[in-house]
Amino acid sequence: MKVLYFDCFAGIAGDMTVAALIELGLPLETLQQELSSLPLCGYTLASGKVERHGVSGTSFKVALTEEDQPHRHYSGISAMIEKSALKPRVKELAQRIFLKLAQAEASVHGVPLERVHFHEVGAVDSIVDIVGTAIGLDHLGIDRVCASGLPYGHGFVKTAHGLLPVPAPATAKLMEGIPLSADIGPGERVTPTGAAIVAALAESFGPPPVMTVTGTGYGAGEKDFPELPNLLRLVLGESADRKEAQEVLVLETHIDDMPAEIFGFVMERLMEAGALDVAFSPLQMKKNRPGTRLTVIAQPDDLQKLSAIILAESSAIGLRYYPAGRITLPRSCQTRATSLGEVRVKVLGDGRVTPEYESCREIALEKGMPLFEVYRTVERECGKG
Repeated sequence: MKVLYFDCFAGIAGDMTVAALIELGLPLETLQQELSSLPLCGYTLASGKVERHGVSGTSFKVALTEEDQPHRHYSGISAMIEKSALKPRVKELAQRIFLKLAQAEASVHGVPLERVHFHEVGAVDSIVDIVGTAIGLDHLGIDRVCASGLPYGHGFVKTAHGLLPVPAPATAKLMEGIPLSADIGPGERVTPTGAAIVAALAESFGPPPVMTVTGTGYGAGEKDFPELPNLLRLVLGESADRKEAQEVLVLETHIDDMPAEIFGFVMERLMEAGALDVAFSPLQMKKNRPGTRLTVIAQPDDLQKLSAIILAESSAIGLRYYPAGRITLPRSCQTRATSLGEVRVKVLGDGRVTPEYESCREIALEKGMPLFEVYRTVERECGKG
C-alpha cells in the first residue's frame, strides 16, 4: 500500500502541494496534458528548483496570460470536472476537495451549497491546484493519505471580500476537527485550498504512520517567511495492509473514587460506542490510595464520542489521549463444523484458529461441558487454516 504523509510543519497551500508532487515524480508534461481536458484557457504552468532557508525545494506557478478570468460557482466547477476526460479517480478526488471547500464557503456565507460563488478558489490557478493534486495522487498510485497538524497562524490577509483575519473564515471552518500544531509566527500559513486538500483527503492526523519511506518531496510556497522554510514536505512510503498497520488513539484516566460495579458498565458503553479495546489496571495514586487506570484504544475519529462517555459515565474529571501505532495480524471470523456442532472462530493471518468465547460458552451450557474442554475440542478439530 502506498501512503502519502503531508508534513505541514510550515503550513500548506495548493501550489505547494502540486510542487511537492512534482518533486516526488509527477512530470510537468503529464500534468499539462491531463489538465488540457478541462475547458480552461489563458494560463501557463511553470516549475523549477528554489531554496528556502538553505533547503532545496520545487516551486509551481500558474501564470495567467489572460487577466480577465471568470469567477465560477461550485455547480459550474463540479459540472466542468464531471464532463471532462479526466480519469475517474482524478475526478473523484477533485470533486471531493471542491465539495469540502464549497461546504465551508456555504457555512461561512450562509448560502445554499449550489449558490456558493467562489472568488480566489474559483480562479484558474486554484482549479489547477486542486485538479493537479488529484492528478498527482493518481499518477503516484497513492492508496492512503495522512497528515500532521496544521499551524493556525495569525494576522490579516487581503481577499476579494476585503481584509480578513488569519486564518480566513472558510479556512478556519475547514480546519475544524484537525489538530493544531505550534504557533510559528504571523501570516497566512494555511490557504483555503490547502486546508480543503487535507480535510478532504487525509484519513488520519498526527505523527507519520508506520511505513517504509521511499521518497520525500518539498513544495515551496511563494512567500519566504523569516521563522522557518516555507515548505510543504510530502513523505511517500510503503506500508503493510491497513489491517496490519494502523494509527490509533490511547485514552487514559485514573480513578480512585468509583464503585467497582460501575467499571463494567463503563466498559460496555465504550465497546458499544466503537472502542477497539478497553482495559483496567491497578495502581497506587496520590495519598497512597489504591486506584484503577482506565485505558481505551480507539480510532482517531472516535475521540470526542468516547471521551464524552468516560466523563459522563465514570467519576473521572479529565483524561489524557495520545496517538499510537498499532500492528495487528489480519483476521477473519468464520463458522467451522466440529463434533460439538457449528462454532464461530477467529482465523488469524498466520493460520492460527482462536475459538470465539460466546460461541463456546453457548455450547458448554447446552451440552453441560466444561468451557475449557469445549475450547480444546475446537482448537484440536479446527487446527490451522
